[in-house]
This record gives sequence, structure tokens and C-alpha cells, in this order.
Amino acid sequence: MSLKSVLFAASAAAVLATSALADHAAKIMVHDQYARVSSPVAKAGAAFLEITNHTAQDDRLVAVRSDVAARVELHTHKESGDGVMKMMHVEDGLAVPAGATHRLQRGGDHVMFMGLTRALNHGDVIKLTLVFEQAGEIEIEVPVDLERKPDAHDHGDGHDHGHDKDHDRSGQSN
Repeated sequence: MSLKSVLFAASAAAVLATSALADHAAKIMVHDQYARVSSPVAKAGAAFLEITNHTAQDDRLVAVRSDVAARVELHTHKESGDGVMKMMHVEDGLAVPAGATHRLQRGGDHVMFMGLTRALNHGDVIKLTLVFEQAGEIEIEVPVDLERKPDAHDHGDGHDHGHDKDHDRSGQSN
């Protein structure tokens, strides 16, 4: 094999490896995350965020972990048939379709902290591990924001408009 062929093969391998690493890092993006509690003596709290799947393969958020509560679960609100909305655990996880964004927000899907192990004060940052079927575990930092309005960053068009930092698969800021 000539030197030129070896260099070409090495260059091609480097390009493919770089693009595979870039694809791996950008599979799932988490943004616009924040947590709330109802009062300083609360036993429960909630976190909200947006998850964007930048792959061609559907994924599913199947679990969430954090050391701020005895139990951390995925919850949603559903009508009980009598016009009353009830919060319930989503045991099979939340679908995040390929190329789509799944928004965890007040009055809908969200992360529920039950049996808080410490107070969540305005300005605190908590660590959260999101567990996906395909993407695996993603660790993120979630600011506690007790002043945030329910739709403060929702323009009604499904885009975040750069209000908060995005996090790649490893939770690093972009």
C-alpha cells in the first residue's frame, strides 16, 4: 500500500470517528430545566425540562434519580373521568420520538421528588440523572427557581429561543 493510500485511509478513519463521537454527544439534548418546591417545609417537589432527541431512533425516558429525595419518579396529570385531574406515576416512562422534543411542564409530565432529603432553596442547584432506553444515563444540573412563572419561557411555538443553556448527552453546557 502506498503512503498516499495509508494517509487517505487514516484521514477517512479520523473523519468517521470524529463524526461518530459528535453524533454520540448530541443524541439527547436537555434544556430549560428548573425545579420547584411548594414551601420551605415541603416533603415533595418537582422538576421541569425539555428533552430533544436529535437522532433518527425513538427513545424513552424510563427513570430519574437524585439524592434530594427518597423517591424520584416520572409523573403526569390525567383526567380521572369525573373532570378531576389526578397526578399519577408513569411506570413505562415517557416517549421521546426521533427528531422531536418532549416537554416536561407544570400540569403535564414532570419529575416528582417525594420525601425530600433536604430543603430546596431558591438558587440551589440539584443533580439529576435521567435514564433513557437508548441513550443511557445523562447527568444534568437543575437550578431551583421559586420565582419562575409557569410559562416564562414558553412562546407557544415549541422552541426554547436560547433562554437557558443546552446540555449535551454528558450534561456539559453548550
